[in-house]
Amino acid sequence: MAIYFDDVSLFDGRTLKTRQGVLVADGRIEWVGPRARAPKLAAAAHEEPGAGRTLTPGLIDCHVHLTFDGSPDFAGEAAELTPALAAIKAVNNAARHLHHGVTTVRDLGGPYNIVPDLAKAIEAGLVPGPRTLAAGHALTITGRHGHNVAFAREVDGPEAMRKAVREEIRAGATAIKLIATGGVLTPGIGLDFTAYDVEELTAAVEEAHKWGRVVAAHSIGIDGTAGAVRAGVDSIEHGALIDAATAKQMKERGTFDVPTLSALLGIANHPESVPEYAVTKARSVVERAQDSFRRVLRTGVRVAMGTDAGTPHNPHGSGPGEIVKLVEWGMTPLKAMQAATSQAAALLRMDAEVGTIEPGKLADVALYDGEPLEDIASVLEPVLVLKQGDVVSGALAG
Repeated sequence: MAIYFDDVSLFDGRTLKTRQGVLVADGRIEWVGPRARAPKLAAAAHEEPGAGRTLTPGLIDCHVHLTFDGSPDFAGEAAELTPALAAIKAVNNAARHLHHGVTTVRDLGGPYNIVPDLAKAIEAGLVPGPRTLAAGHALTITGRHGHNVAFAREVDGPEAMRKAVREEIRAGATAIKLIATGGVLTPGIGLDFTAYDVEELTAAVEEAHKWGRVVAAHSIGIDGTAGAVRAGVDSIEHGALIDAATAKQMKERGTFDVPTLSALLGIANHPESVPEYAVTKARSVVERAQDSFRRVLRTGVRVAMGTDAGTPHNPHGSGPGEIVKLVEWGMTPLKAMQAATSQAAALLRMDAEVGTIEPGKLADVALYDGEPLEDIASVLEPVLVLKQGDVVSGALAG
């Protein structure tokens, strides 16, 4: 079905233009330009009125955990997951993203190799969901962050890291996740703890890149983050303690920051239900994380949107809320929207297909009442979402 969006404000993933027309046909963007120059094919398409509305690329969430629901007790939820329950949750959570305008996600760790298989099922049209890059299991050192929940496997030493990366790829992983430091949700392990050394990280990165996989590093502590950047990871996840020297290195190397503000605040703001050890650690770093994020912005480090959805009080589909938080923490609305579209696509190496609205790209788009670049809160409620030209949320006008 061909659809013509008439007279929209168009955020194409890079800039905003008004009085635009966008023609979608056969699952792709057929034409984009001033509405006064619309091609004849537009007249034969379903016309979707755009006056007073903004069309954007489908949003991209670069950090989710589809097998987890956002329970206040993350470790407790993990302990109760069976393969069947994890699969049911993953299918349900994947669909939630579509309703919030998120048409692409990167899953960074889950049990039983479920998400790589789910990604294939979504691609085959068996279940609804965003197109999904899946890391399979995260890699962590013995006894450290993530060892107590099913989303990580324990690996030590450079050669073991190379083998583990190969094994995850053999099992279907289309991304790789490394645990470079301690974390909030593992009891007894400090945030500043440095896990893998640079040699181990480098071995994993080299192997992953050889197979064309993007590498994410869970990294909070200062030294561990610096080491992960030196090792060549593609993105720092969380990055709450990025210092000036590391920010400079990230800028020079093109390393992305995925700040996952929703995860940090979801824990810090809910002492009534989240385990005390996690709240204490999260609250100890909030102010420093704000300083770190401002430093990243000043330095010009590239930022991509990611929520860490599935962690406490951080439900799936929270990508629009993360965009709002990025603005609250200092990004301009334009930069925040770029972080959730073109920049996120560049990080995931999917920018040839998604992340911008231009001829030839997949027709992943979201339509909003109002103007997100003037009122960022309007991004919270899309009125229509297309994935590859198909309506996956909302409905076309009469």
